[in-house]
Amino acid sequence: MTANPIQAWESRDDRQRLLQIVQPALIGLIDGTVSTLAPIFATAFLAGPHAALLVGLAASLGAGISMGLSEALSDDGSISGRGDGAARGVITGGATFLGGTFHSLPFIIDTLRVALPIAIAVVSVELVAIALLRRRFLAVTLSRSLIQVTLGGAIVVLVGVLVGQA
Repeated sequence: MTANPIQAWESRDDRQRLLQIVQPALIGLIDGTVSTLAPIFATAFLAGPHAALLVGLAASLGAGISMGLSEALSDDGSISGRGDGAARGVITGGATFLGGTFHSLPFIIDTLRVALPIAIAVVSVELVAIALLRRRFLAVTLSRSLIQVTLGGAIVVLVGVLVGQA
């Protein structure tokens, strides 16, 4: 793996960029954003903002480690051409952590009725950003990507809210 991310990007052709950098990053962002929603929102309703923050950070760290290991160990790149497994693991794990962390941070605010709408707004921005990245790099139409990503995120938030209010 090249130490300088710009050099790593520039040293690859378009297909290599997609397989070795963009796709692992998107997998991580999507997983980190979506998989942490239910535990964070359930915890917010069950135990309050402080607990939601800690659960969100723990879920983001745990998911980042898990996704990073899964990506690194799933394919060494020799058959698929997806590049170095460790490099993809770092990219996927880091993106997973970031995807889960951003919407955890509003729960630093100690009042749930203030933190919750901010967290929902952050999730919305994350989902739109993912849709735009999918449009840019995977040639998915923006409307289709927004529907897919937003619907998935909304279902997981709903699960978290329902469990949190059970």
